[in-house]
Amino acid sequence: SFEESLARGIGRDGNLYVPEFIPQLSDSEVASLVGADRQATAKIMLTPWVADEIPVDDLAVIIRKASTFDTPLVDVGDKKVLELFHGPTMAFKDVAAGYLSAFMSYFNQKAGRRSTVLVATSGDTGGAIAHGFADVASIDLVLLYPKGRVSLLQQEQLRRVAKNIRSLEVNGDFNDCQQLVKQAFADHELNKKLNLTSANSINIGRLLPQTTYYASLYGQLAGQTARVVVPTGNLGNLSAGLLARSMGVPIAKFLAANNANDALVRYLEHGDYEPQKTIQTMSNAMDVNAPNNLPRFIRILGDDIGNIRSVVEAVRVTDEETVQTIKQVYSDTGYLLDPHTAVGWHASNVSGGGNGDVIVSTASPLKFAEEIFAKTGIKVDNTQLLEELRQKPERYWELENSIEQLAEFLSSSKL
Repeated sequence: SFEESLARGIGRDGNLYVPEFIPQLSDSEVASLVGADRQATAKIMLTPWVADEIPVDDLAVIIRKASTFDTPLVDVGDKKVLELFHGPTMAFKDVAAGYLSAFMSYFNQKAGRRSTVLVATSGDTGGAIAHGFADVASIDLVLLYPKGRVSLLQQEQLRRVAKNIRSLEVNGDFNDCQQLVKQAFADHELNKKLNLTSANSINIGRLLPQTTYYASLYGQLAGQTARVVVPTGNLGNLSAGLLARSMGVPIAKFLAANNANDALVRYLEHGDYEPQKTIQTMSNAMDVNAPNNLPRFIRILGDDIGNIRSVVEAVRVTDEETVQTIKQVYSDTGYLLDPHTAVGWHASNVSGGGNGDVIVSTASPLKFAEEIFAKTGIKVDNTQLLEELRQKPERYWELENSIEQLAEFLSSSKL
């Protein structure tokens, strides 16, 4: 059931949950997406997945609680940009975080249980999930992030939240954090004791809400189709787009934009790939060289490499190209791209894109003020945001890359 997969996060055998079948939107539902507001769009996209478990009136309450900001489509130069960063932590993951919190809280209250949510983050996921779960009565949240590999604003968003949020600074990279989470889920005794679940994109409760902004994109295009360019690392955002397309939302194709961590580029080139050591880049939320969602991505498209290649292209973008893109777009249009969106923009340019491409903008440049200034000389003032965050007490613990240390922390009185 949706409730069970949401609560577990990952299967007991360590594998990802995928839907047995993908519900199809009717022609009238697709037509009604044009001009629909965010809550109407969410109702159309989410009802087919959860209607047998969540009554329509309860779902309406969840949508009102979770859907708090728009994702506008704006014209920039010869492209369109889908701005997903108007939420509380200025990252696209705010969309899913609000829903995930609302869904988990709903089922926990019904069952009278408490859960511990365990999350690995390369930067943006943690802040969004932390804000979404802050002060939720039935949930403790534990975040793992790689030491020295997040921006200053990202770090403050991870460390200064609420009493039910614990942040662990791991001496390792994102892949190490991700592996620790997997190892914790494999510990059945720990799972049983804490009701462990995940808020990473491995949780199906993250992916389903993310289909809503792809539907909103189609609605804002007034029924036109477009190639959608998605900056991607762990493949969660792209997998959500593929789910939306598979449900019947008209999207022509996807262009996946990898940074130097090019697992998807290598997979599409060879039909397989070997996980590699993570390379630290300017677009740090995409610094993933062993993407968890790759098996799910493959399954959604029918385990057929030919079909996958017909729907998804992929491009590799360097830090140098990212920097040059930020400078060029800012000079030409006055619009400032964050590093992740710049990766998508450059990918569009070098793959024959231009007029008609939609770039999915996953974060605000305010989150990367220091990095943008250091690399481009363009000043971005986020001091007010930092000052506001620093009014809250700092809560974090240092952790070696050790499952024994993580298990000890999770079993301790710190929770």
